[in-house]
Amino acid sequence: MKTLLIVLGLLLSPVLGNRLLAQIETTLHVDGNCDMCKKRIEEALDVPGIKLAKWDSKSHKLLVRYNEKKINLDQIRELILAVGHDVDGLKAEEEVYQKLHICCKYERHH
Repeated sequence: MKTLLIVLGLLLSPVLGNRLLAQIETTLHVDGNCDMCKKRIEEALDVPGIKLAKWDSKSHKLLVRYNEKKINLDQIRELILAVGHDVDGLKAEEEVYQKLHICCKYERHH
């Protein structure tokens, strides 16, 4: 029995190891103001490959845990920009930003 457990452990370790290695956790700066922003930002990241997306309205920090084999950081930023929120100094398109609810229109830095 002990030998079987060791063999199973050795066989599964590369599989589990690859899964864990593929997971990245990072923090992005995402502009926004309120709970509506939080919902919009987090829902935009509800896609395959993203395991966690949690945005804090006070710090404007977005914690993202993702599988780098399924999605990359540039794609994550594009998803955020697409819903009207500036991220890491990148500006969302003005037309998309202007469609945000009045309480969601954060001060844009030029």
